[in-house]
Amino acid sequence: MIDLRLNAQDLSLIRFARSPLEEAVHSLAALQDPRRRGLHLPWWNVMARRVRTLDLDLLLALTGTPGVLPDFLCPPPGRADPVFAHELSAVRAATPGELRAGVDELRGHGPVPPTLRPLYDDPGSTLPRLVDQLDAYWRCAVEPVWPRLRSLLDADIAYRARRLTTGGLAAVLEDLHEDLEYGADRIRVRKPVSYERPATGHGVLLVPTIFGWPRLGVLYDEGARPAIGYPARGIAGVWTTVPTTEGAPVEELVGRTRARILARLDLPLSTTRVASLLGMTPPTANHHLSVLRRCRLVTSERAGREVLYQRTHLGTSLLDPA
Repeated sequence: MIDLRLNAQDLSLIRFARSPLEEAVHSLAALQDPRRRGLHLPWWNVMARRVRTLDLDLLLALTGTPGVLPDFLCPPPGRADPVFAHELSAVRAATPGELRAGVDELRGHGPVPPTLRPLYDDPGSTLPRLVDQLDAYWRCAVEPVWPRLRSLLDADIAYRARRLTTGGLAAVLEDLHEDLEYGADRIRVRKPVSYERPATGHGVLLVPTIFGWPRLGVLYDEGARPAIGYPARGIAGVWTTVPTTEGAPVEELVGRTRARILARLDLPLSTTRVASLLGMTPPTANHHLSVLRRCRLVTSERAGREVLYQRTHLGTSLLDPA
């Protein structure tokens, strides 16, 4: 058990946050875990061809040990809704000691893996390459679907907020995860280690994750605020639901219909499929797609007899202006 003691100030400072960095890192771990990969096949089948062109040797080595991720790779978000670039700066600022401690945690009592030897022996020269790999992977594989992920994370946090107003903190935590228990002055997490962290008055950060499913992650080092990453609700529908654009500024800019089409195109779709999903005729869908393509909000690529459309980085930024 990990036993996180809480005092009155800790209880008043329990907060929620989203983390695009954690989603990126957890997605790499999920892809290397057969038990978790199946849930995300609709996403991976689309992204695989692009990701395979990237050099990710360091990242894959750091995320390939089941149940273990180095703390320096997932620093707790410093605000409720951070942007990826700010979180990446925290990884860039990791000290040589933190990097070696992360590798030591992965290797246990074994030797340093050959791929990670440069990071262990010369962290100052190797860390920039790791940061570049993480940035390239985010842009290629996770940023295009971030509005979809963020929508699900927002729904989970909203659910927890409603639970807080109707049942207090106990109601928030009671169904967070089966391995978590809450008592009057502590949070207990079932893990294969024994550790008791004294109350510090720093609070606890709760971070819902999608790619982290089904794990419950805990950061409990005494030098930082405790953080708990837990699986968000509704994960089974992550690749079938679509973020809403109702009332969003993008509707005012491009119109409701084209905004709804943009929201669908984080994964590539044909004209026929777009028409079917949005209840319109293929010629109408084709007209809207052509306008979006001319505005560089979507790209088109031929796949056999079909033309597939997918949202560009500019299109994604309109849906997620933050």
